[in-house]
Amino acid sequence: MIPSIQRPYNLSASMQGVRHRVLRNTYWLLALSMLPTVLGAVVGMQFAAPLFLSGVGLLLALVGMFGFIFAIRATQESGWGVLVLLGFTFFMGVMLTPILSYTLAFRNGPELIMLAFGGTAAIFATLASVASVTKRDFSFLGKWLLAGLVVLILASLANIFLQLPALTLAVSSAAVMLFSALILFDVQRIINGGETNYIAATLAIYLDVYNVFVNLLSLLGIGFGERD
Repeated sequence: MIPSIQRPYNLSASMQGVRHRVLRNTYWLLALSMLPTVLGAVVGMQFAAPLFLSGVGLLLALVGMFGFIFAIRATQESGWGVLVLLGFTFFMGVMLTPILSYTLAFRNGPELIMLAFGGTAAIFATLASVASVTKRDFSFLGKWLLAGLVVLILASLANIFLQLPALTLAVSSAAVMLFSALILFDVQRIINGGETNYIAATLAIYLDVYNVFVNLLSLLGIGFGERD
């Protein structure tokens, strides 16, 4: 009788240990990924700004982003995955060039950037804490979040051609809410054992946080940007 009771207890404890380790490694790698992102943003502002003014720059950015994501997925089971992920976060820092250039054109641009950074950090800390302590299962949100992401992408593509201020505001607002919900979903997926690879987990949460920051910064620029 004793072995039959002890065995599942040890298995459960082992599973909990794996989940905590994946979550801990994910948070560490996520924090580390902020460094190349900042460096990439600085490099982008210094050297890459003219490139983003052309359609070729946008095409290269999209190809590079999806190429990096494919490479991360292909190497996530090895140490190379960490290096590829950090290279990707540097690249995504460069990709911040358009929104940073737009924001810094305002008199209070630096303050808006810091406010967006602080707001993003607060959103992440709050939702990650909720995902860690709540007993509620948010896995049911998966299909709704996927559908929302598809609609958001289509609306964003349409607005490239339409350039409607009202649609820009609606897309950015929806994106902040959608990617905030994805932070909750992705963190809880790690806690529940749905994701056991910390590199893949970091990629998912990094993209959530990145998109919250970009769209929150866009909203702040629309609502509070001060022209000279």
